[in-house]
Amino acid sequence: MSAKAIREYDGKLLLAHYLLESPTLAAEKPVAAFAPPQPRLAQVNLANVNTSDPADKIAEAVEAALERAERLNPWLTTTKLVAKPDQLIKRRGKSGLLLLNADWPAVKEWIRERAVKQVSVGTISGVLKTFLVEPFVPHSQDVEYYVCIQSHREGDEILFTHEGGVEIGDVDAKALRLAIPIDQPLPATDKIASTLLADITSATQRNALATFIERLYAVYVDLNFTYLEINPLVVLESADGSAPPQVIYLDLAAKLDQTAEFESGDKWAKARSDAVVYGSSADAAKSTAGAAGPPMDFPAPFGRELSKEEAYIQELDAKTGASLKLTILNKEGRVWTMVAGGGASVVYSDAIAALGYAHELANYGEYSGAPSETQTYEYAKTILDLMTRTPHPDGKVLIIGGGIANFTNVATTFKGIIRALKEYKQALIANNVRVFVRRAGPNWQEGLRAMRELGETLGIEIRVYGPETHVTAIVPLALGKTSAGSVGAGFKDSLNKQIPDSTAASSPGTPSQMDVDPLRSGASTSATPAQSSVPIPAPSGSAEGAEAAPWYSPFTANTRAIVYGMQPRAVQGMLDFDYICKRKIPSVACMVYPFGGNHVQKFYWGTQETLLPVFASLKEAVKQFPDADVVVNFASCRSVFESTKEMLGYSQIRTIAIIAEGVPERHTRKIINMSQKASVTIIGPATVGGIKPGCFKIGNTGGMMDNIASSKLYRPGSVAYVSKSGGMSNELNNIVARTTDGVYEGVAIGGDRYPGTTFLDHMMRYEADPSCKMLLLLGEVGGVEEYKVAEAVRAKKITKPVVAWCIGTCAGMFETEVQFGHAGALANSDSETAEAKNAAMRAAGIHVPDTFEALPALLNQVYSELVQTGVIVPRAEPEPPKIPIDYAWAQELGLVRKPASFVSTICDDRGQELLYAGMRISDVFKEEIGIGGVLSLLWFKRRLPDYACKFIEMVLMLTADHGPAVSGAHNTIVTARAGKDLISSLCSGLLTIGDRFGGALDGAADLFSNAYDKGLTPREFVDSMRKQNKLILGIGHKIKSRTNPDLRVTIITEYAHKHFPATPTLDYARAVEAITTAKKDNLILNVDGAIGVLFVDLLRHSGAFSREEAEEYARIGTLNGLFVLGRSIGFIGHYLDQKRLKQGLYRHPWDDISYLNPAGAQGDRVQVGAAKIAASK
Repeated sequence: MSAKAIREYDGKLLLAHYLLESPTLAAEKPVAAFAPPQPRLAQVNLANVNTSDPADKIAEAVEAALERAERLNPWLTTTKLVAKPDQLIKRRGKSGLLLLNADWPAVKEWIRERAVKQVSVGTISGVLKTFLVEPFVPHSQDVEYYVCIQSHREGDEILFTHEGGVEIGDVDAKALRLAIPIDQPLPATDKIASTLLADITSATQRNALATFIERLYAVYVDLNFTYLEINPLVVLESADGSAPPQVIYLDLAAKLDQTAEFESGDKWAKARSDAVVYGSSADAAKSTAGAAGPPMDFPAPFGRELSKEEAYIQELDAKTGASLKLTILNKEGRVWTMVAGGGASVVYSDAIAALGYAHELANYGEYSGAPSETQTYEYAKTILDLMTRTPHPDGKVLIIGGGIANFTNVATTFKGIIRALKEYKQALIANNVRVFVRRAGPNWQEGLRAMRELGETLGIEIRVYGPETHVTAIVPLALGKTSAGSVGAGFKDSLNKQIPDSTAASSPGTPSQMDVDPLRSGASTSATPAQSSVPIPAPSGSAEGAEAAPWYSPFTANTRAIVYGMQPRAVQGMLDFDYICKRKIPSVACMVYPFGGNHVQKFYWGTQETLLPVFASLKEAVKQFPDADVVVNFASCRSVFESTKEMLGYSQIRTIAIIAEGVPERHTRKIINMSQKASVTIIGPATVGGIKPGCFKIGNTGGMMDNIASSKLYRPGSVAYVSKSGGMSNELNNIVARTTDGVYEGVAIGGDRYPGTTFLDHMMRYEADPSCKMLLLLGEVGGVEEYKVAEAVRAKKITKPVVAWCIGTCAGMFETEVQFGHAGALANSDSETAEAKNAAMRAAGIHVPDTFEALPALLNQVYSELVQTGVIVPRAEPEPPKIPIDYAWAQELGLVRKPASFVSTICDDRGQELLYAGMRISDVFKEEIGIGGVLSLLWFKRRLPDYACKFIEMVLMLTADHGPAVSGAHNTIVTARAGKDLISSLCSGLLTIGDRFGGALDGAADLFSNAYDKGLTPREFVDSMRKQNKLILGIGHKIKSRTNPDLRVTIITEYAHKHFPATPTLDYARAVEAITTAKKDNLILNVDGAIGVLFVDLLRHSGAFSREEAEEYARIGTLNGLFVLGRSIGFIGHYLDQKRLKQGLYRHPWDDISYLNPAGAQGDRVQVGAAKIAASK
């Protein structure tokens, strides 16, 4: 939702801080003829206190909040006060929630009596947790006024009445109005006064109010308000008239455009900062310019306190580009939903409510925008946790629904849901939960197959349906209102069903029973390619034989588009659509990517490759391709205004599709105004685009090619539709294809409050297009655009048959306000409800079904009548096109295979979460397995016992360093001082590791274990090594001895004796040590030998390895790997130490080198005559 209500406290803080600062919208800023009130606002906030807390804890929290308010606002104790709840409650005075003219002790007592207690306001009950306390302003009723600023599509409107207060009456009927077009400045104050203030007799008050309204509107625009109402607004003149009158806003209601937070968020926060709110003076407040305050708080409507779970999903939603929404309606309800898509989520709620189960609907929510597996897991887990807390005697129903996705990978999102379902298996069984699934879109076959397989093992009933069923057909089935056999019966089509219907008597299907892939069906593979040649985009000119398209047909088979933004997936989808529609040239002329230089990108035309140019500027793109008259704008919500403004400056561009969601409303309204002046069609914002079968498609519209083929979008039909929802437009493609001869054109205008073009704009195009025979409109709750269509039908401006439906009929069944998936899906008045609009359209002569579920049958009926009367003449169905498919996508669908270049068995990074030997990275941290545990997973592909992981970590610590004098550290230091980088210096040190330095671990393990395995006594082993003139690796130390033991060896051997199941190899090595130290005191078991033999004991006796595996790991260098890993820590430390000390190039001193030269003795140097040596040979 874009327009969100804020607390009165925050609204007044914004006005107090910016009323005199915001830049004027008038031709010139007038001098203020009023004095703003001194900002005195005290908030008592108990948002973190719950009604379930103990009474003494609640009382303590209330006292603390009151004490804080008094400490921060000392004026509370010296003046008369007003107190009221600040929780978006309307008509507080009439509900007894207003305390007037009271002192601070009375206010405190009043708040104590009501804080964290439930009250009823009309039919809504809620808990009071936030209060606002202000100075009481004595005044007479004749100085109370009403002012309101609200936004419309064309601009803003100021409403004013000279009567304000509780008994104001019908504002719409009595208010004077001043309209301010979006592209016009605010009129001068004399114009404001003559238009709005004519009923005010006092010239002083009129001047004060005129300049106040100018300032109020400046704040409204500057801070991106969407609604601002003050009632009453009081004007107090000074007794002697020496000072300007005070204008005081006693009661205020406001909404901000949340999507404009990137633009105004810092300003909102600054006005709420402590330095500004509690500063001792205006100068003190200004001295903290730039000081950040808390971000704006958008509270939930009264009666629907934001729960912990809702707050968590809200937090997830804020951290992702996807959309995750959750509203808990009734925790005790037995019908729970998990629906993909903003439009689809409303349709499912409508279907549940229409069957009489609104009181059992537990939640409203949606996930969309391609959330990751992890995000859908968290979303599903939250819903399942709520659902399984309280059993219901009749069991519970979980509806996992959704429309046909455009680009969301169904299988990926289902992985997260399936993971959550498995985790809650026992709770689902205990609550007797039945699950009903309907989904389609990219990779839906694999997603539904996985869900069916889950049904075989989860222990609960799971029924699964695909696009062969109507989107909400599972709802009556889940609620016991219809049988399984009737699901999908509303479709009258000749398409083969891609997933068989589930029945109550049958078990969930197996993959072998499912013909889920239309790409492998006989009908889809018999066609020949549309073209074999690869078209190269022409740099200029238009398509051969192309004619100027009429105004009502912005998209033709010759339409060329510029794609703004690096969107290769969308571009490839457009090219694939062109190919199967047998276009002569690609619809994408080029791409524009401002963050890179000019270059080309490789794409496919059918199965062959082609190149598309990418330009760094739009100016160059339109110059090179003057035939491109459509721009698909993928710019972000932050930059889309400027980029669209630039596009509107080129006369060749006739249509712009704005894909971005979250575009600030004021930006959108300015774009609409500019586009109307330029006669450019705007589709969006917040849209997937549109499609004209057989001709052109925008971006990701229509989804994957299999969906485009199944909905027969490769050839035109007779039905043109317009919808707000992108996801539901795909559903309309499916419905229309199955009940009529197909889609002629379809546009999703976007779900924002102010779409660039309206329903009527496109319906009038369709009316004028002779190839279009039948119109379809899918509206929704919120807005009044549907009434304009109804009026056009009533006035005979639209004469073709129209079938229409407004979704959101469930909204009136909820006690509290619910914001549905789209920003504009909220009724601000009775006329904006879905029921009112459906009734108005029905009364105008539009074909309106009783429910959305009846829409397919009604479409089929109207279509059949047109066929019978000869208006539509069915054409022979062309041969379905052969669909090219990317290799990577075919591989994901399981259609192809190829030998892998590499094999990896230790790590998997393909999913949403990294796996170490099958263990999720989140579990690695959750279970705190440590470095030793990670090493056990990546080196040994299994979890080792905790003592083994600890031993590995001990080895790494013991081998980390042994001073700068050893060869590896020395090399690292020398290389670092030569100015080389970290990697080069580290490698220099590591290359010294071998049998003589650090590499004795493997050798020692091999020697001792072989001798032990052969049954040699320690004496026999020592004697055999002496006879072979070989050193015993792992025995001997240059410094340490039996009387000066190596503490490192002591530490690990004592640990092994305490924790290892057995240490026979260590015991054998100790026996050898007893023999060697008898000869020489320093021939002890050194740290390399101790680590080596202990690792043999660990591998052989931990129970984690077979004997063959233990020997293999010892043989392939695992033990030396431990030394390399550990010593790398020290080498890196030496490198950093040298760099930190800024040591220069190392040169070895002469006196530490023996120079032996080939000539005779010279001076004091000893020379060796090489020539003489050579002669004597």
